[in-house]
Amino acid sequence: MESDAATYLPWFILREIPFLGNLGINRIIQAFGSPEKALAAPPDALKKVPGISRKSLDGILHQKKYIQAAQRELEQITQLGITILTLNDAGFPKLLKTIPDPPPILTCQGMLDPHDPCIAIVGSRNASSYGMDTARHLARRLADMGFCIVSGMARGIDTAAHQGALAAAGKTIAVLGSGLKKIYPWENRALFYKIQKSGAVISEFKLDTDPYPYNFPVRNRIIAGLSCGTIVVEAKKKSGSLITARLAAEYNREVFAVPGSIRSLKSQGTHSLLKQGAKLVENETDVVNELAHLVHLETQSDEPLQESGPGPVSGRFKKQIIQLLDVYPQHIDQIIETSRMDSKIVSTILLELELQGVVRHHPGNYFSIVKE
Repeated sequence: MESDAATYLPWFILREIPFLGNLGINRIIQAFGSPEKALAAPPDALKKVPGISRKSLDGILHQKKYIQAAQRELEQITQLGITILTLNDAGFPKLLKTIPDPPPILTCQGMLDPHDPCIAIVGSRNASSYGMDTARHLARRLADMGFCIVSGMARGIDTAAHQGALAAAGKTIAVLGSGLKKIYPWENRALFYKIQKSGAVISEFKLDTDPYPYNFPVRNRIIAGLSCGTIVVEAKKKSGSLITARLAAEYNREVFAVPGSIRSLKSQGTHSLLKQGAKLVENETDVVNELAHLVHLETQSDEPLQESGPGPVSGRFKKQIIQLLDVYPQHIDQIIETSRMDSKIVSTILLELELQGVVRHHPGNYFSIVKE
């Protein structure tokens, strides 16, 4: 969707208001439904929005002084042909919407499909050859199986992950810790343009935002939020990759770790994750076994899925799965065994029900019904 000043200007005005932040903008959107209505709301209505500070309230009431800066940003975006995605757009990634503080605005170069099953691969910038080879191999194999590979386009493991997905002619998303006009690191500029052809480069920051160190922990929540699982290939004890893994766990997503040498400092972080319950990854099968319900199986086509005999997947099968579920999570193997359905059919039904908000997916491939 190309930027339209009339449509997006209110979003950019809200982003300019000091002390409002993502949480504040999201609360305002929830309260009023759109930034246009929020900016036109009377003071008494704005005061009822929880968590909005006096300074932010004052900024909304004196919004005119922020219009010029918002217009300048929009003009740049229009000139560069960059896509804008807001929380209210149908193309905004569905999983990312579910985190506590999703970015109200994303700028995007390339094509972002909100329905793609995504897996994040992250790790050390100063990676070993073992780590680079492993990240590249995992990304290539998982891309072959239908996953979109998400990473941060940083040096080391991130770069290898993107390269692996591209080698498979698969999809990949790079989440920047800078604006789209500030490619970082600069040596990855060729990779930046390649990613756009088979995926997307995205950022929540203004176009001219430099890659400040404090931006990267902030962008890590987007990497974790986009993905149904995060694989950490190499990481020291104190690492940005561990922040991404922690956030993934907080968002109820799967966390995976690749073991390394016990003598390597680069493996201390991944080994710590394994001690805390992360899934050990020796090959792509370890990942797919946990996330099989999200894989675009090569056997899928326009033809309906079949059970062991003739007959397409129908509402009757969905109803049967719903009847089997409870508020207490059950493992997918138990659901398959009880339903006596083919595992592919059960995985597909669970995914559809999850996207409809009927079923909740818990870590470890456990599922429960969502009660109103």
